[in-house]
Amino acid sequence: MRRFDGKVALVTGGAAGIGRTTALAFAAEGARVVIADIDADGGEETVRMVRAQGGEAVFIKTDVRVAEEVKNMADRAVEAFGRLDIAFNNAGINEDACTVSRCPEDSWKRLIDTNLTGVFLSMKYELPRMRKSGGGCIVNSSSVQGLVGDGAHPAYTGSKHGVVGLTRTAAVVYARANIRINAICPGPTHTAMIHKLIDGHPEVEQLLLSNIPMGRMAQPEEIAKVVLFLCSDDASYITGHAMAVDGGWVAR
Repeated sequence: MRRFDGKVALVTGGAAGIGRTTALAFAAEGARVVIADIDADGGEETVRMVRAQGGEAVFIKTDVRVAEEVKNMADRAVEAFGRLDIAFNNAGINEDACTVSRCPEDSWKRLIDTNLTGVFLSMKYELPRMRKSGGGCIVNSSSVQGLVGDGAHPAYTGSKHGVVGLTRTAAVVYARANIRINAICPGPTHTAMIHKLIDGHPEVEQLLLSNIPMGRMAQPEEIAKVVLFLCSDDASYITGHAMAVDGGWVAR
């Protein structure tokens, strides 16, 4: 049997990047997959990719900042496949470089609403449905910037630290409900988000690489493998953990 045969996995931010790669990996391991994203075209493309490899998937357009849309996402996931076992709360955005004193207030609000409140709302509506399924696993996307400071990205760093704290808090509360909740903290990864920063700016790429002892950025598949591990029975005694997947960044 594949690791996730009979399971239903929900992936927010599944229209591209780490989210899309992880959705495909869940499907390859037997899960039926719910793709949620604000980007309908990208989300539907992920569904087509899942189906092309023989899997089952549906797309639900969702803005994770909006409670009604997140509740609808959770409801429709259960309507589509009858249960909810796994959630990868991955939707997130970045910001332009700034310092705390120069961080625009609208940028702060947009980052916190998406990266932190979006994870809170996702768990708020996922957890009751997982309890009805007898338990489950949640992985929330934080970042290496959820473990260390970054003076140039105060809103992003603050939001990702918040995800770690929220993950640990929820893990303690739901441990006896047979729901494990962890966070991943990826370092720089080859996705469209990173390439917006580094394309045409070799000095930015070199600065990022200088912080990585392994000397390279991650591939999305490397992050997806860690998400699947944390959602598998191999991680049955891991909860409340923020796992760095960073090529050694935080070990420096």
